[in-house]
Amino acid sequence: MQKFNGFPEGSKLSPTAFPTLFFSDLLPMIDDLAELKVTLFCFWALHQKEGRFRFLRLAEFKADATLCEGMRAANPDSEPGVTLEAALNRAVQRGTLLCEEVALDAGNEKLYFVNTALGRAAILQLRAGQWYPNEIEKPIEILPERPNIYRIYEVNIGGLTPMISDALKDAEQDYPVEWIEDAIRAAVEQNKRRWSYIRAVLRRWEKEGRGHDNVQGPVSEANGRFIAGKPVDFVEP
Repeated sequence: MQKFNGFPEGSKLSPTAFPTLFFSDLLPMIDDLAELKVTLFCFWALHQKEGRFRFLRLAEFKADATLCEGMRAANPDSEPGVTLEAALNRAVQRGTLLCEEVALDAGNEKLYFVNTALGRAAILQLRAGQWYPNEIEKPIEILPERPNIYRIYEVNIGGLTPMISDALKDAEQDYPVEWIEDAIRAAVEQNKRRWSYIRAVLRRWEKEGRGHDNVQGPVSEANGRFIAGKPVDFVEP
C-alpha cells in the first residue's frame, strides 16, 4: 500500500466544489472504484474549464497520466484505457454524466458533461444545432490551478457569510469564472466593495454584452428582484 504524506499548507489546498447531492444521493450509489475515480476527476477538471457549457473530451480523460494510473490501480488486470471507457460508460448509465458525439473532420468525438441543468441544455442545443463548441479543435489542456472566487472575494471585498457563499456558488453556475473575477476587480476599482454591486455588473454584462472595459457607464444596484425571469435569492444592504 502506498502511503500518503498528508496535505501541505498553502495554495495547493485550493478546494473543488461538489454539490451536496453528490454526497447524500450519488456517492452511496457508486459501487465501482474506477467509476468513482472518473466521477471525481470530472468534477475537478470541469471546475478548471471556462465557458458557460463545460465539457471534457474522451481524449482529455485518456491524456491525464494520473487518472490512467488510477485506472490501473482500480483494475490491475485490464489496460487503463479499457477500464477508463468502462468507467465512463457506467457513469453515463448511472446518470452522473451525459455523453454526446459530435462530427469532426477527423471523425466523431465524444463530449462528456455533468448531468446538471447546464449540461442538459448543452446536449439539447448541440442536437438542435444551436450551439457548437468552438474550442473543440484546440489542443487538449486542463487549465492550471488558479485562486478560486471565494478566496478572491475574501481578499478584495470582505469575509464570507453563508449568503455570500451561496451567491458566489450560484454565480459560478451562471457566469464564466473570469467574469466574476473581473466584476470583483471592477467593484474594487470603483470603490464599491459589496456583493450587490458585483451582482449588478454581472447582470449588466449578461443583458447588454461585455465590452473591452470592465464597466461601461453607471451601474445600478437596485435592479429589481427578477432578472431574465430568475428570482434574486436575497437583497444585500
